[in-house]
Amino acid sequence: MKEKGRRDFMGMALGGFTALGGLGALYAMKRSWDPLPSVKAAGFTTIDLSAAQENVLNVEKWRGKPIFVLKKSADMTQDERDIVIGSDRFHVSIGLCTHLGCIPAYLPDAKKFKCACHGGEFDTAGHQIFGPPPSPLEIPPFKIEGTTLVLGEEGPEFKKMKDAGLIV
Repeated sequence: MKEKGRRDFMGMALGGFTALGGLGALYAMKRSWDPLPSVKAAGFTTIDLSAAQENVLNVEKWRGKPIFVLKKSADMTQDERDIVIGSDRFHVSIGLCTHLGCIPAYLPDAKKFKCACHGGEFDTAGHQIFGPPPSPLEIPPFKIEGTTLVLGEEGPEFKKMKDAGLIV
């Protein structure tokens, strides 16, 4: 049997340190690929719709974006993009103009959204009715739980809208 010498010890020590360094590098790469804790925490937002008032825009925040929640009154046109909870209809969308990403203002008297950047207008269902926006306001993924809306999770209502081609 061959006796292990100093050269063999140095080779094993160098191999061991190399293996530890490789494991450390792999761990660091995996951590950089994982989403940040702040992103994970911002993944789901719950909105209680029971206290919403008709024709009053509520603005929530989801993943750093404004979310428009508008309880529609009976005189507003019903649309297949509306979210129906009980007997109430809601317009829910990401509050960014689809033209250049500006935040449109809601005009309650005119019952429409108006983007100040380039004059784009959207109706209470989020459809573009005037100006340069190329598509309707985007509907975020949602799930309905009673009178609560959970943003960030695709529920059956969202999937039905998506299958019907109502989601951009």
